[in-house]
Amino acid sequence: MMTVKRIAVPVAVALAVAACANQGQQPVINKELIGTLGGAALGAYGGAQFGSGTGQLAAVAVGTLAGAYFGGEIGRSLDKADQAYAQRSAQNALEYNRTGETSSWRNPDSGHAGATTPTRTYQNAKGQDCREYETVVTIDGRNEKAIGRACREPGGVWRIVQ
Repeated sequence: MMTVKRIAVPVAVALAVAACANQGQQPVINKELIGTLGGAALGAYGGAQFGSGTGQLAAVAVGTLAGAYFGGEIGRSLDKADQAYAQRSAQNALEYNRTGETSSWRNPDSGHAGATTPTRTYQNAKGQDCREYETVVTIDGRNEKAIGRACREPGGVWRIVQ
C-alpha cells in the first residue's frame, strides 16, 4: 500500500506541472503525457506485486517502463471524443452493471472502442461503495488491458483510487 502512495504523489505532481507548462496560452491537455504517467503508475503498482527486496525493485522498474510505453501509446491515440465515450461507459458500468457484466463504447468517427467490466464490489473503511474493474481499449485492432479500483463519491461520481 505504501508503494502506491509513493507512486501516486509523483504522478499527481507531474500532471500538475504538465498542466502549467502552457502558462499564458490556451490550455492544452497532453493526452500522451497523461497516458504515459498513468501507465507508469499502473505498471509500477503491478510490478510491486511480485518478488521482494531487489527483485521487487527490478519488477517495479520494469513495470514502470512498460506501463509508461503502453500508456503513452494509448494516450497518443485517444482523442477527446474517445475519452468522453470511455468515461461515460465506465461510469455507467460502475454504477449499474453487476459484477462480470461489461459495458462497451465505440467512437464511430475514430473506430476506437473499449469496455469496462466490474470484477468485485465492496465497501472501504470509510463506508464508500467501491468496485474493482477491468478495462480494455481497442486502437487500430490492438487491445490494451488495465485493471483498477474506483469508489463512489458522495455526489454519485465514481473516482479512481490507488
